[in-house]
Amino acid sequence: MLVMRPRATWLFGGVLLASACTAEAQEFSANGFLDGGLVIPSHDKSWLKGGFGKLDNGGGGGQSPALVSQGVADLRLTLDPSAFVFATVRASPDQHAPFDVLEAYGRYQPIATADRLWSIKLGAFFPPISLENESVGWTSPWTLTPSAINSWVGDELRTIGGESTFEWRYPDGALGLTGAAFGFNDPTGTLLANRGWAFDSRPIGLFGEARQPDAVALSLGKTPPLREEPWKEVDSRPGYYLGASARQDGLGRLTVLRYDNRADPARHIGSDFGWRTKFTSLGLETYLGDIVILSQAMFGNTDIQPFDGFHSTTDFQSAYLLAGYYFGEFRVAGRVDVFATELRTSFGPHGSGEHGRAFTLSGSWTPIRWFRLATELIQVDSSRASRVIAGLNPNASELQVQLVGRIFF
Repeated sequence: MLVMRPRATWLFGGVLLASACTAEAQEFSANGFLDGGLVIPSHDKSWLKGGFGKLDNGGGGGQSPALVSQGVADLRLTLDPSAFVFATVRASPDQHAPFDVLEAYGRYQPIATADRLWSIKLGAFFPPISLENESVGWTSPWTLTPSAINSWVGDELRTIGGESTFEWRYPDGALGLTGAAFGFNDPTGTLLANRGWAFDSRPIGLFGEARQPDAVALSLGKTPPLREEPWKEVDSRPGYYLGASARQDGLGRLTVLRYDNRADPARHIGSDFGWRTKFTSLGLETYLGDIVILSQAMFGNTDIQPFDGFHSTTDFQSAYLLAGYYFGEFRVAGRVDVFATELRTSFGPHGSGEHGRAFTLSGSWTPIRWFRLATELIQVDSSRASRVIAGLNPNASELQVQLVGRIFF
């Protein structure tokens, strides 16, 4: 049975209330897609099922093809030319929350002038980090599965608060600044510490809870499945991020963002601790002729203080480079990811962590406007010390292949 948490209910309910109170609004729109396809999963047990596998479809014990399906919709209610409310909803029967809400917010944006634009939004939404996930339903036009960086953004990061953006425009480009204050994201970092980096084609929504590795649960004396509740306020301290961007026609755009959830690592509610998570994200979008180049890098750390005088800090880094090309009805892309974590405690380096790399090849065919056939291959090679506590080889090589038909509406 799906139970809506009070804050998620409040956020989504606020959007619906705004909609109900503006029954005379000018326009409502819905855009989305229905997915159906096959996946040949990795033989390693997926982290979604309590394993240490880096891919989201591995079941362990074999590589039999499995069905994948989901439905996603972006819902938008325009109140007037400068204000709208927006929500992204998803139905996916094999997820922890079969029905979920990925984003729900209101946005006010006065009519832009020739040289400036300003906007503010309130609610629950993804921070402006991803250069990949810019299509309907927070998906990528290039691949079925985002990079390790943006998979983690989808699983553990949501701005539940307010964000303001300013953009100064000039004839062939623009400069932008972004700032936000938020709450309800104090456990962010738990997954990176206990699970490490992973690849997830379907982000965790406001009603969902990511599963911790079963071996980690047992080592803590917990009965699996142990789930993280990522959208939780532990210490009543707001977090923030500040970002900047530069866009130049013919060259591309550059982004930078500094994030700090300001969680108190010594505070907890029940078994849920605050994880002080800080990182810097860098992004570059550019072109080599007709080839689109996307690249991002992220580095930071997450810290917990489970008892007085003892800190456990996980340093994390990841980067990717994607090259994409489209011609006529076809679109192809290749991506390389590298990632690592390292654990250190008050007693010094722990010698535990992970490092790895991944290669992704993807192609899609869109013969008509409302239908796309996409295929993707991901190969992940990684070494993670904590696999040993589950009786596994610390080194793993995983391969996953998907073929998905997508109907747009």
